[in-house]
Amino acid sequence: MNGAGAPGGRISAQAVCAAIRDDIVGGYYPPGSRLAEELLAKRYGVSRVPVREALRTLESEGFVRTRRHAGASVAELNEREAADLLEIRGLLEPLGAARAAQRRTQAHIKVLRGLVRLGQERAAQRQLSDLPSLNSWFHETLAQASGSASLAQLLTQLRYKLAWVYSVELPLRAEESWGEHAAIADAVVRGDADRARRLAALHVERAAATHRLRRVPKATPRRE
Repeated sequence: MNGAGAPGGRISAQAVCAAIRDDIVGGYYPPGSRLAEELLAKRYGVSRVPVREALRTLESEGFVRTRRHAGASVAELNEREAADLLEIRGLLEPLGAARAAQRRTQAHIKVLRGLVRLGQERAAQRQLSDLPSLNSWFHETLAQASGSASLAQLLTQLRYKLAWVYSVELPLRAEESWGEHAAIADAVVRGDADRARRLAALHVERAAATHRLRRVPKATPRRE
C-alpha cells in the first residue's frame, strides 16, 4: 500500500481495514493466524494506530478475534456458523431486493440494466474471469438501491464473509445465474416488490448449491 488513502500521505484506518479484510478473504491470512500489530503496520506502511483501529472494526465484523494475552487473530468459523451465513443471506437479500423495487432511482436502474447486459454477454461467451466482479457490482448496486445504509452495509459484510468461507463453482450455472439477475432487475425496474423478493429468494436458494465450503473446523459437540 502507498500513502494515497488519506490527505497528506496518511493512510486512513478505513483503508487499512479494507486491505486487511481483502487479505483475509483472499487467504493471505488463513483462519487462526495471528495478526501482530507491528507486522501489519510494516506490511501496509502505516503506524500501529490505524492498524489497531482496523482490527477493532474487523473484530466487530466477525473476521478477527482478540483474546487477552494472545492478541488478535483471524477468526475460525465452524461448519454450523458457515451454514448460518447462507441462511442469513436468504433472509437479507430478498428484503433488499423488495426495498430496491420500492426505492430505486433512475441511476440505479441504468446501472442494473448495464450490469445485466454485460453479465449475460460474458456468461454466454464463457468469459468467466469477469463474472465475480460483475456479480459483486450487481449485488452492491441492488443493496444500495434499497435506500437503507444499514441494510446495504450488512449485505456488503455478508458478501465478504461468504467469499471468505465459500468458493463458488462459477461454470455450473453462470448463464442461469445472470438470467436470474435479469429477472430480479426487471422486477426492481417495474417496482414490483413482491416479485423482486420472491425472485431474490429463489436466486439465493439456487446459488447455495454452487457454494463449496472451504476448510473450516467442524462444530465441537456439546457435552450433555
